[in-house]
Amino acid sequence: MKVSELLEQFGSSGGFTAPKLSIALEILKEMKEKNAEVFLSFPADIISTGTRGAIIDLLNTGLIKHIITTAGMVDHDLARCYKNYYHGDFLMDDRELHKKNIYRLGNVIIPHENYGGIIESKMQAFLETIYQEKKIWTVSELLHRLGKQMKCRSILKTAYERGIDIFIPGYVDGAFGSQIWSFWEIHKDFNIDILMDEHKISDIVMSNNDKPMGALMIGGGISKHHVIWWNQFRGGLDYAVYITTAQEYDGSLSGAQLREAISWGKVKEKAKQITVEGEATVLLPLLVAAYLG
Repeated sequence: MKVSELLEQFGSSGGFTAPKLSIALEILKEMKEKNAEVFLSFPADIISTGTRGAIIDLLNTGLIKHIITTAGMVDHDLARCYKNYYHGDFLMDDRELHKKNIYRLGNVIIPHENYGGIIESKMQAFLETIYQEKKIWTVSELLHRLGKQMKCRSILKTAYERGIDIFIPGYVDGAFGSQIWSFWEIHKDFNIDILMDEHKISDIVMSNNDKPMGALMIGGGISKHHVIWWNQFRGGLDYAVYITTAQEYDGSLSGAQLREAISWGKVKEKAKQITVEGEATVLLPLLVAAYLG
């Protein structure tokens, strides 16, 4: 049985979350058929796992035109090109890990030298190079150039090759942003123009009124909100798929179902949309594999 056939059975054979995943697949296919302008949003944590590969495969399909994510995505994508992460366990002794200079991210463990040190060495050399070209950069420009020089299979490199924009509105919240700050401490004429990236997103949203707008959103937070926030200015998304583990009872954006976004005008009343409750490192690879056929 192909994974796509499995998801077809999810849709016809009942279950609780299973039919929603089947609907999500149909929405992705229709977005592609209608040549929709599609955003992908996701947080950093899943990039420490094998789900990173599923995202790379999805980018290579041509469905995704723009990415909105968090600073930690660059951290993990960059570090894993040069050093390994390892399987651990959620119940490992964090005090012992701290003594051994090992970080724990869920059930992923990362030696200190495989994270901060490698990011610092690669980022500082990179920033010194682009500083010689010009002093003001947008984050999307910077990531385009970083992806160009990457040698390994990665999100940054794939996005560069496919012409996919990467936007990080909260870019200082991670090692990537800290390295930019550290470089700025020595080169005070170096600056990031964050508002120009907002202008770029505005242009993408407002200049594509003849095309449907879609989004695949993994997890919540700033990356999800930036997608739906900007799309409210064009009347809302035409297609939306949201995968989340968060609950809506606390009123958080991460827990907010897509039906709530309709009240804000961020998703159209007649949009094809589905919220799939479940853990992304299980559901996203299934969805991508089924989409690939």
